Amino acid sequence: MLKPDFSKGENGLLPAIIQDDITGKVLMLGYMNEEALEKTQSSGKVTFYSRSKQRLWTKGESSENYLNLVDISLDCDQDTFLIKAIPDGPTCHTGADTCWDEKNEGFGFLNKLEQVIEGRKNGDNEKSYVKSLFDKGINKVAQKVGEEAVEVVIEAKDNNEELFLNESADLLFHYLILLQAKGYKLKDVIKILEGRHR
Repeated sequence: MLKPDFSKGENGLLPAIIQDDITGKVLMLGYMNEEALEKTQSSGKVTFYSRSKQRLWTKGESSENYLNLVDISLDCDQDTFLIKAIPDGPTCHTGADTCWDEKNEGFGFLNKLEQVIEGRKNGDNEKSYVKSLFDKGINKVAQKVGEEAVEVVIEAKDNNEELFLNESADLLFHYLILLQAKGYKLKDVIKILEGRHR
């Protein structure tokens, strides 16, 4: 049970740090009074008290870029909220992913790998293995994913961890290529998994 000490905040407002539940990226900072906290908990949409509008303000009420509540916790002094949420779109009113103009990408190296794949796909290096796969078309890319999946299954039945992990890496790599060949990114698949989890 949360027991925030609203008496510590100026005009009964406590800071609320919003963090993407999936990526861990800090999205924004807002302020909540008791009424904003109650509305957030009851609606499942993060709601603040807007100091400029002097009223409750649900993030996304005009843009539909809602922050879908996952969890609320308090710091050790009971006067700062950490709210984990899943954003429906960009968080900042400028259109940026975060209010610090950062990309909200939480897959670390996999994001970089997707960028490398995209660069090779659109590049002109004829010696690039990735480009050669794209040039051969969707059937070849899909076939390669199938081949790698079979190799993962075969290695899973044996006890050679190194081979299993290497084949797993090959499968993931070729799956990322297949996603791009179909016009998608890993985040599109993650979004579906998030929806199923909810």
